[in-house]
Amino acid sequence: MSIGLIGRKVGMTQVFQDDGTMVAVSVLAVEPNTVTRLRTSERDGYVAVQLGIEGSRRVTRPEAGQLKGLPKEAGQPATIREFRVDSVDDYEVGQRLNLVDLFAAGDIVDVTGVSKGKGFAGHIKRHHFRRGPKTHGSDHHREPGSIGPGTTPGRVYKGMRMAGHMGDAQTTIKKVRVVRADADHNLLLVEGSLPGARNGLILVRKA
Repeated sequence: MSIGLIGRKVGMTQVFQDDGTMVAVSVLAVEPNTVTRLRTSERDGYVAVQLGIEGSRRVTRPEAGQLKGLPKEAGQPATIREFRVDSVDDYEVGQRLNLVDLFAAGDIVDVTGVSKGKGFAGHIKRHHFRRGPKTHGSDHHREPGSIGPGTTPGRVYKGMRMAGHMGDAQTTIKKVRVVRADADHNLLLVEGSLPGARNGLILVRKA
């Protein structure tokens, strides 16, 4: 397992490659991440590196306890996430990880974010069900149809695809290509669309 970085989604644009082809990319703002804590199997039961980035949000008391050993010059991170790794020997508390240290053009990465919330959605929008006929006296236009037999089992099975809350869930897009890593502006350009709204939190790690 590899370490990643915390960033935020800026939006989408398009860039031209060296061969003249145009590529749609998602732009991620990835500021330097600070190592705030090291998890070890002896103390915590697993091995991970905890990273933090600065922000305007106030840190809660439990989070402040997690940052107790952080040097003062490292600042006060407002957003904290962990990345499982095989070993923490290469990291130390207070170390800053930059964009160019981990990613370069052509790398294949996995990107995790929270998808846009769509509210309460019907079965056609949520599960791509087919609608019923409009003619010949049909009154089955946008109804879901049968959801199970009556006598046996006499209930609706768990997990039945029906209308309900759609989106606002953690989503991972795997094996997408890094088109450009702009270290001067702390921007990472990744091919294709990524989950989440603008300014949404994004985790990027090597696939």
